[in-house]
Amino acid sequence: MVEKYKFISNSLSMIVNRLAQSITAFVLTAAIARTLGAEALGQYLLAYSYYFIFVGIASQGLKTLFTRELAREPQKTPVYLMSGTWLQLIFSFFSYGALVIVVFLLPYSPTTSTICYIMGLTIIPFALSNITEAIFQAQEKMHLIAIATVPVYVLRLIIMIWAMQLKYGIEYLGAILFFSETLILVIQWILVTKLVKIQWQIDGDFVFNTIKSARTFFAIEAIAVVSGRIQILILSLLGNEFLVGLFGGILQLLQPFLIIANSIISAMFPRLSKAVDQGREKQKQITENMIEVLLIMSLPLFIGMLFFGKDILIFIYDASFAQANIALRLSAASLLLLPFIRSLSYLLVANGFEIVNLREVVITTTLGSLGGVALVSQYQLLGAAIMALLMTTLGFVQYVFFTYTRLFSLNLWRIMRLPLLVSILMLPVFVLLQKISLDFIFTLIIATCAYGLIVTYLGIRAFGGFRFLWDKLLKVQ
Repeated sequence: MVEKYKFISNSLSMIVNRLAQSITAFVLTAAIARTLGAEALGQYLLAYSYYFIFVGIASQGLKTLFTRELAREPQKTPVYLMSGTWLQLIFSFFSYGALVIVVFLLPYSPTTSTICYIMGLTIIPFALSNITEAIFQAQEKMHLIAIATVPVYVLRLIIMIWAMQLKYGIEYLGAILFFSETLILVIQWILVTKLVKIQWQIDGDFVFNTIKSARTFFAIEAIAVVSGRIQILILSLLGNEFLVGLFGGILQLLQPFLIIANSIISAMFPRLSKAVDQGREKQKQITENMIEVLLIMSLPLFIGMLFFGKDILIFIYDASFAQANIALRLSAASLLLLPFIRSLSYLLVANGFEIVNLREVVITTTLGSLGGVALVSQYQLLGAAIMALLMTTLGFVQYVFFTYTRLFSLNLWRIMRLPLLVSILMLPVFVLLQKISLDFIFTLIIATCAYGLIVTYLGIRAFGGFRFLWDKLLKVQ
């Protein structure tokens, strides 16, 4: 029972953290589009993409490795904190230098390049905070991450919107992002010092062994982050910043699900790593539960996008984004496959099969990029959406194949039964709302409430029914 409460607490903490990040990014994207236009939004998202790629290359490999190892050997936390931070700092400087060189060599306008340089500085504080977050995650104290980040995310959004109202440009938003991530780093260090006795020395052997152990993780994360942003990069080179803005708007609509999915899986990753010693049946149970929970969210969301995608684009941004409706529908189809990809990738890492993840990202990124160049050059925005769906499908096929051949088979009916039931029950709601044509905000509220009621009812039945929960409540009192 204690483990269940800890899981719920950690999941909620990570969800709150990621939701705050997602919601503020979502609101900021809409604010930039409405205040400065789609082209300015394209410049911001392009700069953020380069920052995201290079910070991922510099830090995500170490974070994944540290989380796994500290979950198994928590006594080594002081060594990981100091030596890992020093190592991360070196990687961050190299990564920022690489970003500057790449942007300088590509044919972007001076304004776009300057934004990329300024926002790229955020690599350093964000990468360093990944070390402290790995410690919080490994110790299953994810609430500390939320405490350090959520207030700063909200404050950052307010300052950014205020700056745009005062007619400051995109480059100032990049500077605000840098200072806000620096503040988060300071807060997390204050919190981590209350948990860890700091050893003010660098362990040379640890640094060498970490670099050696993290090589596969670095390769996986480096290619994965490029894979996640390759559509925007190709659009920026073969199209223009306006198309980047449209496609970025589509991606932002899918971000809430991705944030929740990553939060749930991040909260489960330490337990999944520990379950390796408990047998494959236990791992199978955890993995199937994760996929089922994610599909309960993603499948109805995809159906909702088919019904109301155009209305969402106009409501969130403006009428110029309506032309991205077909691209949105194609991109939203990836929601059917992402629960499998996210869950199975972490399952393979927990079992030490990092090389499998590396193969997947190499194959997916290589084939997807080659196909993407042809698709984007021919179909522009629509080509980028087809490319995104193609890459998701390639990843899904590989992860399912490697899971079946290296670990175990999945019970697909058990996984799909409840998500399909929720979606079938939501379908009449969507049809009715489309026919009566209410104001979109009311449509959104009604659909959300209906979904919440359906999931709550099915959840109560899964726990034994109303009478069972009522008897449990009476016993607690």
